[in-house]
Amino acid sequence: MGLKIGALATQHIAVGVVEDNRIVGPVRRFPESENKSDYLAEMPAEAIAEQIYRQIDLAREGKEIEAVGVGFPGIIREGIVEESPNLHQMKGQNLCALLRALLGQAAISAHVSICNDADAMAAGIAAERGHLDKLVRVWFLGSGIGYGRYPHTGGVEEGGHMVVTLDPKENLCKCGGLGHLEGIMGHRAMRLRFLDMEPEEVFEDAKSGDARCVAFVELWHRALAAATATSVHLEGPGKFFISGPNARFVQTEMLKLYLHEMVKMSPLQGSAIEVITTSDEIAIVGAAVSAAQSASSAL
Repeated sequence: MGLKIGALATQHIAVGVVEDNRIVGPVRRFPESENKSDYLAEMPAEAIAEQIYRQIDLAREGKEIEAVGVGFPGIIREGIVEESPNLHQMKGQNLCALLRALLGQAAISAHVSICNDADAMAAGIAAERGHLDKLVRVWFLGSGIGYGRYPHTGGVEEGGHMVVTLDPKENLCKCGGLGHLEGIMGHRAMRLRFLDMEPEEVFEDAKSGDARCVAFVELWHRALAAATATSVHLEGPGKFFISGPNARFVQTEMLKLYLHEMVKMSPLQGSAIEVITTSDEIAIVGAAVSAAQSASSAL
């Protein structure tokens, strides 16, 4: 049996070897310094694939590889990046084929699987908590808004672009769509809305009673509650995990209150919300687990 390797490629690349649903050995990162958060955004598509391969090659330490899983932002279907708002140069790229070709040059015939980065996060949470037999949903709050689901369904799963308001003035989503969750909650969108304040200052001033900031914090939580309620109405109640750098802004009791206002049918009530620490490691585990499951189903 060869190694199972998981990779995450978002603002940077992180790669690790996974055994028994946990990382063994060091996590390889590119670039090693994270001073520049948009490093990958300036790299050509082929260079991104090359760097993912290089980190995989370093992580394997000359050993045989059985499966490689990569979590990547955007709409991913059959290994092709159909859309990636944060990494525009990857649109239309067959990342799976690129990595297979690079691995093949080193005589490595491992199974390669590409999934959405938030789906990798959901799979990682399921694996680490022993919930691989349950439905796991996760919101990732960062520059954009990711929505992850485990088990994977093969759907688009771009939950950050759910329409949560009919106000035509809500046009700050990076994709250009109106009324999107990301246009309210995304870090980029918040900075555009408050040109004179950073998001951290907005939430801090809301605690002091600033009317404009208080109104936005309520809107921010209502938007997340609306998107969560939509998921509940489509797939039923359950546990929702919230992660990402901006999960620190979540006021759980406020979110639960708004969610309760939006979900009234008794069979659909009872969802739980948990804010968890963000880490590359969770997504790396999830990507590797997803790849191993994909490899097994392909046999």
